[in-house]
Amino acid sequence: MTPPVPHMPAPLTGAELAAALATLPGWWDEDGSLVASYRSDRAGVPALYAAVAGAEDAANHHARVTILYDTVTFQLTTHDAGDLITARDTAAAAAIASLAAEHGAVPIA
Repeated sequence: MTPPVPHMPAPLTGAELAAALATLPGWWDEDGSLVASYRSDRAGVPALYAAVAGAEDAANHHARVTILYDTVTFQLTTHDAGDLITARDTAAAAAIASLAAEHGAVPIA
């Protein structure tokens, strides 16, 4: 395995990911991506997405977002780390979870 370049974010170990997931209710590891789905009043979905987009832009770290009716799904990996999960992803997940709660969206599994 090639060691990460010093300025590149390091992928989380299994133990680090497990510890992070314990603090991120509603998030899970799906095929190497950090994923969560939130349900919201359909009229509230655009405001939730706009809030998340603003936070993503500020952090320069963006999720793959899928919107289907009243459900918004976020999928996170770090491109610079070979599309693996890093601390940047867990930080983004925490920010998304906070914004979702502020907008009345609830995690679904």
